[in-house]
Amino acid sequence: MELSDEKKQLIEEVGIHLEERANLSPLASRIYALLILSSYDGMSFEKIVNTMQASKSSVSSNINVLLQLHFIEYYTKPGDRKRYFRTSDFYLKNTMEQQAHSLEKALRIVQKVNHFNADHNPEKFKKERSMGSLYESHLNEQIERINHTLTEIEKLKQ
Repeated sequence: MELSDEKKQLIEEVGIHLEERANLSPLASRIYALLILSSYDGMSFEKIVNTMQASKSSVSSNINVLLQLHFIEYYTKPGDRKRYFRTSDFYLKNTMEQQAHSLEKALRIVQKVNHFNADHNPEKFKKERSMGSLYESHLNEQIERINHTLTEIEKLKQ
């Protein structure tokens, strides 16, 4: 499968982002990016191998990692023995839930620091209170936005 230069560049950009953010191998990142930029019908294993110009074993092991992480899913067509791979809706939801959880942990820590400084370092708390409150407010807003988006994702599935 011949890719346009624009699609190749975008696969690289998305792939690098996923390597850093999701701790994926370079090949797994690019396979996932390829599937993000493909139709909902997905791609067969053979097409992925040909497009990525990588060995079957490398593609296979990286696809298995993506399947285990629920980044992608596969399906079969009646009368066709091939497996077709496409992105999974679960990944986006899971990623957003992880972000919300991480922000909630950060919020609890910020609140503890604010309370500690209010009780034990009143001068510092008075001086830096607005900074701690501002950050606490920011975290709350981010959590609310993520939860709103998760609600919208659930509505789309219905």
